[in-house]
Amino acid sequence: MKDTSILSPEAGIALETRGLGRRWGSFAANSDIDFRLPVGARHALIGPNGAGKTTFINMLTGVLTPSAGSVWLNGEEITHLPQEARVARGIARTFQINTLFPGLTVLESVLLAILERRRETLNWYRPLKTYRAEIAEAMDLIRDLGLGAQAGEAVRTLAYGKQRLVEIALALATKPRILLLDEPAAGIPAGESTEIFSVIAALPSDVSILFIEHDMELVRRFADRITVLVAGRVLTEGAPDRVMSDPRVREVYLGEGEDA
Repeated sequence: MKDTSILSPEAGIALETRGLGRRWGSFAANSDIDFRLPVGARHALIGPNGAGKTTFINMLTGVLTPSAGSVWLNGEEITHLPQEARVARGIARTFQINTLFPGLTVLESVLLAILERRRETLNWYRPLKTYRAEIAEAMDLIRDLGLGAQAGEAVRTLAYGKQRLVEIALALATKPRILLLDEPAAGIPAGESTEIFSVIAALPSDVSILFIEHDMELVRRFADRITVLVAGRVLTEGAPDRVMSDPRVREVYLGEGEDA
């Protein structure tokens, strides 16, 4: 029998799903997912292509409504809350493909995200340069992510890895308690992907992170726990060494047979 007790923030669970599922007709993208993300976790979500990883993230963030089950944030059910309400409660995300304003500079992009958080974006008549405190906050964040030298550059001129960092900066500008990263290193050379994950690892310990990643070396280095999805269901979950040594994981994810 499943535990249906409501968890409080004191229980140390930031985000939880119970029996979560999503169907399109007869196709089940996710089925019966029970998942818990502890406060401060660095948790990897892995699985083969088509396993339902992005669908799961989309249900956590409100992009998709579950067909079954529920989503809980710090003991409060948020299953039917819209995306903007979840952001206001501390959930932020990045996407597989960058969703940026290429004509804006890095500073302008982050500043606008901060102004949106502070509900200042309706003051269209006020010049941006007058937001001194917000500009200082944006620059601090940009420097923390190693983008200080690019603050005045248009986003479209940046290398793809730097653009991924800008997207992370936009998510952090909302001051999230939970950060969901959908393949943050996708399409990035190995050296730059390590840089991105080093930045992620250095984020404040009270920010809980769930990330999708295919590079097992990055997962080993930066995750303290792994959940494996296969065909929309949880195959296994646990510490990296235990999960990586599981014969089922090696077969379905790493492509190794029993005699490999």
